[in-house]
Amino acid sequence: MSNKQSNNISSQALNSEISPEHKLYLRSIRSEKLWIRCIQLLILAVALILWELCADAKLVDPFITSQPSRVLKTIVNLYHQGVLFHHIGITCLEAVVGFVLGTLIGTIIAIILWWSEFLCKILEPYLVVMNSLPKIALGPVFIVWIGAGPTAIIVMTLAISLIVTVLEVLSGFLGIDEEKVKLIRTFGGTKFQVLSKVLLPASYPTIINALKINVGLSWVGVIVGEFLVSKAGLGYLIVYGGQVFKLDLVMTSVIILGIAAAIMYQGVVYLEKVLVKNKY
Repeated sequence: MSNKQSNNISSQALNSEISPEHKLYLRSIRSEKLWIRCIQLLILAVALILWELCADAKLVDPFITSQPSRVLKTIVNLYHQGVLFHHIGITCLEAVVGFVLGTLIGTIIAIILWWSEFLCKILEPYLVVMNSLPKIALGPVFIVWIGAGPTAIIVMTLAISLIVTVLEVLSGFLGIDEEKVKLIRTFGGTKFQVLSKVLLPASYPTIINALKINVGLSWVGVIVGEFLVSKAGLGYLIVYGGQVFKLDLVMTSVIILGIAAAIMYQGVVYLEKVLVKNKY
């Protein structure tokens, strides 16, 4: 029997076990999610229409605020110039690399600090102080140390997101129910088994929350880095548009950034669903 046939049989068996009340409940949940999505899209559509109408009626200055039709025209112009996907690709690559590195390195550091309580007590005040430092002000220092280029931008992203990730994940680790840890150790479990069997699975919500926070922080770090050093990317287009008073270009870049950040956030939401599904 093929895997597809076995999955179909399993689905049919599961559906046959679901009561009518449960089916009604599941249908109500799907209906609520659909309504939420429709309302979200409606709010977006109304906001865009009001923006366009207010600009046409001169209630707002379209030179300063631009308008959706002008944004769309700017996107088409950038596409015809052959630079649209070049700038988007550079910024997205830097954001994704910074996001992944910040999450992985931050989680590894949090695991090390949980593993060694002595080291955690030593470094905790330094982490708090480093988190309070104005990382944006350190941008020129990173450029001098590393040099102008994508590496400096990624380091800027790490500087903004890394410490937050460490503190967030470490807080989740320390908040795990001690009774579960004691149970593993009572049966002779090692510290690594506690980490793999209890700590990490129980910390999925905390790690996902850190990922969601890092989505915003990664884009902030990339754009700040591109403001300072980049010769390409959406941050570069924003700076260039502001310097030559092409505010349509500025608003277009901001909107593209918002779309890219929303796509990355939805990726994290999908990952959360996969982890929860596999967990249960």
